[in-house]
Amino acid sequence: RECVAPSAALRDPSSLKSWVPYAEDCPFPIQNLPFGVFSTEGKEPRCGSAIGEYVIDLSKLESVLPEETKGVFNSGELNGFMSMGNKIWSKTRLALQTFFSKANESAPLAAKDKQTQYLIKMIDVTMHVPARIGDYTDFYSSRNHAENVGIMFRGKENALKPNWLHLPVGYHGRASSIVISGTDIRRPRGQILQDNKMPPAFKRSERMDFELEMAFFVGPGNKLGDPISIEEAHDNIFGLVLMNDWSARDIQKWEYVPLGPFLAKNLGTTISPWIVTMDALNPFRTPNEPQEPTPLPYLQDPKLSAYDIKLQVGITGSDSKQESIVSNSNAKYLYWSFTQQLAHHSISGCNMRPGDLLGSGTISGKQADEFGSMLELSWNGKKPLKLSSGGSRNFLNDGDTVRISGYAQGEGYRIGFGDCIGTVLPAHK
Repeated sequence: RECVAPSAALRDPSSLKSWVPYAEDCPFPIQNLPFGVFSTEGKEPRCGSAIGEYVIDLSKLESVLPEETKGVFNSGELNGFMSMGNKIWSKTRLALQTFFSKANESAPLAAKDKQTQYLIKMIDVTMHVPARIGDYTDFYSSRNHAENVGIMFRGKENALKPNWLHLPVGYHGRASSIVISGTDIRRPRGQILQDNKMPPAFKRSERMDFELEMAFFVGPGNKLGDPISIEEAHDNIFGLVLMNDWSARDIQKWEYVPLGPFLAKNLGTTISPWIVTMDALNPFRTPNEPQEPTPLPYLQDPKLSAYDIKLQVGITGSDSKQESIVSNSNAKYLYWSFTQQLAHHSISGCNMRPGDLLGSGTISGKQADEFGSMLELSWNGKKPLKLSSGGSRNFLNDGDTVRISGYAQGEGYRIGFGDCIGTVLPAHK
């Protein structure tokens, strides 16, 4: 085997250096090593990682990876690897860090004439949805967002529903319409109630919106009838991606009573291409927002924490080449944690499976420039949002490109996800 024994430096992220060159603000340093699925011209999709400006073809590095993973990275989905559990995930990432560390640059497989076997320039690959997503659930876990929406439609005194501070509210979404970054999203048509005294009309949505979210992929999961405990939840979260839960607000307003969103959400959900592991994000754990009242015992996490991940949303109109930054938020603004979301989802005995995707819900801060949706930024269309590129928006226009980005900033390195991008196409006539 080509890898050398891990050194103490591998346990100190800030001191890690790689023989692969990259800038200090590169989102894919040796401290990251996320997982994804890619393809190159004429070849089938397969599993990879990322370092610097390169995709790592993991199917070509079996000799440096754990024996348990042999053959698993030849697949066009990460479900098999996700099912192996936290110990194998960590072991694999450590093997990659060891191989790509500066101390290992003299290894035979690291020689320049060998690198083309497994290092491919990112500009030469196509990224794919990284897993076979069997089920998708979206939560509503940011208190700031929930309160903003509540105030908007029910008033300040009734902003939060009675259950909100007791459990992570969620709904089951549509896995089939989850798409990879760069996929266009068609504006939907549907039933819209314009006048309470008149029947609904079937027309194009005029209130197309984005939602700034993060989401996590489930690992091994559980058997039907056997819940995942809050302690076990940590080892059942494979990693995080950025997510845009596209929403048609006027369709949503009419249809959501009494069972929640349906057609207003299943028009498309965009995720970023790279899944960042919880090991890579552990240095960025930060205290969670205070939870009052104290959650019920099954939601009390001894290791409760949020993650300091800076999030940003930019909009570029079809008539402009300049992007307007409209939101700067942070993953630490979530009230309910990822582990609490997973423990609650499975407490009924619901069986979670490798590759299932769970969204956080819109992540908003307290300040207006930290709001994670056009619904909030324009306050339901009553306060048009001015764009730095010129013009304004109440909601999204046809041709608008929405880019969600995010990173965690370490000492001398940055952990990124790749952008989450989509463009709004006109509705069908």
